[in-house]
Amino acid sequence: MKQRKKLFRWLDDRTGLVTLIESIAAHPAAPGVKWKYVFGSAVLTAFILQVVTGIGLLTTYVSSTGGAFESLQYITRKAPLGAFLRGMHYWGASMMVILIVTHLLRVFLMGSFKFPRELNWVTGVLLLAATLAMAFCGQIMRWDQNAVFGLVAAAKMAGHVPLIGPWLARFIIGGDVVGSYTLSRIFDMHVFVLPILLVSLIGLHVHLVLRNGVSEPPVPGRGVDPATYRSTYRDMLRRDGVPFWPTVVLRDFVFALCVVLVVLLLAWVVGPARLDNPPDPSLINAQPRPDWYFWWLFALLALLPHALENYFMVLTPLVIGLVLLSVPLVSNRGERHPGRRPLAVAAVVVILSGIAALTVAGWHEDWSPRVHAPPLTANLIGVSSGPVYEGAMVFNKMGCLFCHTIEGHGGKRGPDLTEIADELTRDQLTLRIMNGAYNMPVFGRILSTEQTENLLDFLATRKKSGFAIGKKQ
Repeated sequence: MKQRKKLFRWLDDRTGLVTLIESIAAHPAAPGVKWKYVFGSAVLTAFILQVVTGIGLLTTYVSSTGGAFESLQYITRKAPLGAFLRGMHYWGASMMVILIVTHLLRVFLMGSFKFPRELNWVTGVLLLAATLAMAFCGQIMRWDQNAVFGLVAAAKMAGHVPLIGPWLARFIIGGDVVGSYTLSRIFDMHVFVLPILLVSLIGLHVHLVLRNGVSEPPVPGRGVDPATYRSTYRDMLRRDGVPFWPTVVLRDFVFALCVVLVVLLLAWVVGPARLDNPPDPSLINAQPRPDWYFWWLFALLALLPHALENYFMVLTPLVIGLVLLSVPLVSNRGERHPGRRPLAVAAVVVILSGIAALTVAGWHEDWSPRVHAPPLTANLIGVSSGPVYEGAMVFNKMGCLFCHTIEGHGGKRGPDLTEIADELTRDQLTLRIMNGAYNMPVFGRILSTEQTENLLDFLATRKKSGFAIGKKQ
């Protein structure tokens, strides 16, 4: 015991760390700080888990266009516990996104962003942005077909920013075309730049929390008055404050342990993110799909009318960022209790409902071609020979079923053609087939006259009544 105390005194004399840790442990927290307040420390736990698993992956990962995909395949299939390590890193990223969003929602609903904690909120928003950037770069580092085309989509999105768009797109790609410089830049961002930024923001955020104190649970009718809040808060801590250690620390530790266990379970049972095919620039019809926390944005851009897509590519992230950063500037005093702030609660419900609906749409991804859709059968066609049947075979061969639905079979990217003969005349169908449309190829130079006529004969049978010869009524 004496030797340990002597060692601690020596360390404190040289570094001051013991005194710092003791002051943090003795730091009083507001009464009522219970399980709703554990998400901030859980974010830190998830970040540490990401650092540890990331270092493990870096021992084998090859940051070159010729070796990145193969190295991840080796990690996943051959390296001891490689798939488990990749799973921990993948689900740790998902957990970090969930926790930081939950933490921000708790802070917003409880009015904890108000005076004197405005900068606490701002650093939290910046941490969310940096976390999402880290997650996106991590997806690109898989360097499969999905990752490369997702990067191109992101560069296209950045390219629409006024004035600096072309420069920003080249910065993301690392030049004018995707290549070795691209992956090198993404690697540097994911491994060096963004982690340093995250560590700096986390350190500043923790400093602000210790300086301004953890906000007390809101009470209806007890608003924030900047002129008196600090003195009232200090009196409350002297009178009813609880020490950070052991009360708050033990609760945070239990929740953080649960977070780690959930990540371990998901990594073991579900495993890492699936690797797509190796990148192939010749596949111009590839449909990139981001990780689940970007599905809502993916769906929003896909479902927008084409004329509005470019505007929303720029405005959506910009507006979201400005709104979040302006929250403490617009309202930094007054009521904190959610029951007294119905507009704030309604805004959260509406936004979360919209994001949830878009996330579900992004999961179903109805706008993407169903390249594995089974061909039409004679039962669906209604006949097994003749021009109508031959037209259906053309429909199958040209991949029309990838984007169009016939009686519930096929994709949903294009219009449902089950009753198309009731909506368009034969001449209108001919113009559409020959000239194409937005997201529809031009078939005028591909199909022969006989194939076109057979296809039109088949489509002419697609009507509400009596459309399929031989169909049971």
